Amino acid sequence: MLKSKSKVFTILWSSLLALLAVLVFHQRVNAQSVNDYIEQNNIQPTNIQRVAGTFDQWFGYRNGVGKPEGVVIHETATPGATAWNEVTYFNREWRNAQTYVHAFADANNILQIHDTDYGVWGAGLWANQRFIQIELCRETTWDNFARSVNNQAYFAAYMLNKYGLKPSLADNTGSGTIWSHDAVNKYHPSAGMHTDPIGYFNQWGYSMQQLFDLIQYHYNKLHGDPGNPAAGSADNGSNADQGIVRVNSNIPYTQLYTEQADGSLTPIDSWVLLKNTDWLTNKTMDYNGHRYYRVSTHAWAIDSDVHITKPIPNQK
Repeated sequence: MLKSKSKVFTILWSSLLALLAVLVFHQRVNAQSVNDYIEQNNIQPTNIQRVAGTFDQWFGYRNGVGKPEGVVIHETATPGATAWNEVTYFNREWRNAQTYVHAFADANNILQIHDTDYGVWGAGLWANQRFIQIELCRETTWDNFARSVNNQAYFAAYMLNKYGLKPSLADNTGSGTIWSHDAVNKYHPSAGMHTDPIGYFNQWGYSMQQLFDLIQYHYNKLHGDPGNPAAGSADNGSNADQGIVRVNSNIPYTQLYTEQADGSLTPIDSWVLLKNTDWLTNKTMDYNGHRYYRVSTHAWAIDSDVHITKPIPNQK
């Protein structure tokens, strides 16, 4: 009897591990494919729509009116609430809730409710004195999630361009023009210790790095470079200056790597490239016996998992 129970337990445990492996693989595949889905379906962001707001605390940033230093990315944590629902709530309740942001994005709208020349109450005193702030509404379908983050990324890129700021991600360094609320609390703790939008992004296998790549893509488009939101954006801009690598067909996907301050390369969690997909690259790096190809601003593919289909011009 004990042996039988042990056998049943072993079978159940093995089944659970197999299920977890499938779920993890599914999440890792989705991590790559949100931006790819946007690019393949030519999903365009909606226009930024100005809506009357009720926030009457008009204060400039620490460097003055009209001088923000970047954008903070939030999510509402309110399933089913649209951007219009959130606008109504914030305009009615900000005095009680003691919070207000500049804009909301969902799958169909980008609604701006406060002048971005002035600060808001969204992420604590340190951030409020420095950043424009936008909330992402929670969606329930893959398509709507992709459309909503595309709108959120476009708003952030538009604001960086408007104020003469260049895209840089602060989440891993504590310095940059794009911050998650999580990063604000990590480097400059504020009231509430919020960690958004990380948890919500994880539900869709998405990350701040991928949102940043999408922001960089829209920023480049505003500067006349169409780029590629799936592959990220090379620093030197024009595709004519880039080669192409293809993920090998004998593997389901390849892990990506990011460069550390000491020059080493370490794996990026939950971000992979699928087999037989092509990626722009404009730079290589040799590390620990391998050559790595940059396929996004901060992401590198290893030579053992990819092969060149178009060499990088003027590079041996």
